[in-house]
Amino acid sequence: MAEVVFRDLAERQGLGPRIVSRSAGTGDWHLGERADHRTIDSLARRGYDGSQHRARQFTASSFAENDLVVALDRTHERILREWARDEDEEGKVTLLLAFDPNASSHDVPDPYYAGADMFDSVLGMIETATRGLFRQLEPALRQPRTPRTFGASSGGLP
Repeated sequence: MAEVVFRDLAERQGLGPRIVSRSAGTGDWHLGERADHRTIDSLARRGYDGSQHRARQFTASSFAENDLVVALDRTHERILREWARDEDEEGKVTLLLAFDPNASSHDVPDPYYAGADMFDSVLGMIETATRGLFRQLEPALRQPRTPRTFGASSGGLP
């Protein structure tokens, strides 16, 4: 969800060519699979297209490919920081909900074992936090530079 929302926001602001946004999990259990149909349905209800998403795995070497690594919960944040090989890589890791000053938690909940309403609720959290993240990044994205890459880790979230 976060990859699709961030990419959509960048496109609508005319900055799509300036970023690469990739979602990747810390586990390998869904590699190559499409997003859960409830994720795709929730995204579609809000006008997003999640049909092209395929699961990838984040690895320690992924740090070199990303300027920023956004974790959706503290467990994945901890895992990503453990995989970092130095302080620079560790400094790339942040929590998505840190960009929502009104968030009541640090963690985006995993809706996998819940109903469709939970997917919609999670999408709302992601949209709000992603707008906050984008506001922080937009000045740098508007500077004449090479495209920037932002990774999101959701563990096994579909």
